[in-house]
Amino acid sequence: MKRRTLIKNSVLGTVATIIATNSHAQMSTPREVEGPFYPITPQKDQDADLTQVKGKTGRARGQIIEVTGQVFDQNMNPVEDVTIDLWQANSYGKYHHPHDNSEAPIDENFQAWAIIQSGVKGRFKFKTVIPGAYPLNSSQQRTPHIHFKISKLGYDSLLTQMYFPDHPLNKKDGLFKRKSKEEQVMMTAKKLGDNNQYRYDIIIEKV
Repeated sequence: MKRRTLIKNSVLGTVATIIATNSHAQMSTPREVEGPFYPITPQKDQDADLTQVKGKTGRARGQIIEVTGQVFDQNMNPVEDVTIDLWQANSYGKYHHPHDNSEAPIDENFQAWAIIQSGVKGRFKFKTVIPGAYPLNSSQQRTPHIHFKISKLGYDSLLTQMYFPDHPLNKKDGLFKRKSKEEQVMMTAKKLGDNNQYRYDIIIEKV
């Protein structure tokens, strides 16, 4: 009887885990605001390496990282040929945008934004630097983040932000704190074995 009870409990636990996993898998990546600094300044270089600007010999300042991930639909099927717009502040916390009037310096060797496509099995990869925090006012800062705009015909366009794990400003950031724990997990990149590598998967909805 003990053995039967143990098997029964084990099966029920497995079923509960499957249900929880499927429930999580079917939730799309949470949405976030576009922010005031969506790129409007034309630039020829829009490739997946934001640490170099075509025609210049210098490298962007700051900690260089590589972000990899996949785009899925809500049934966890990979979605190829998704257009991914991404933009962020440089390592000083400055956007390459005419409306960013902060005193932080512009990094002329930082590409600032890119437009890439998801490839085979929805995979994407780009190289960048960890963005700096920037002040909202005299007492608040925005935690480091990267903006994503995901679009493909037949799917709902998605605006979201990728956050960095264990950053101390996450606990104080107003936008991040508004999210549920599950939403925060989905919006936070996972650090891989190498400290300079992160994983960030995205789930979008079919129309």
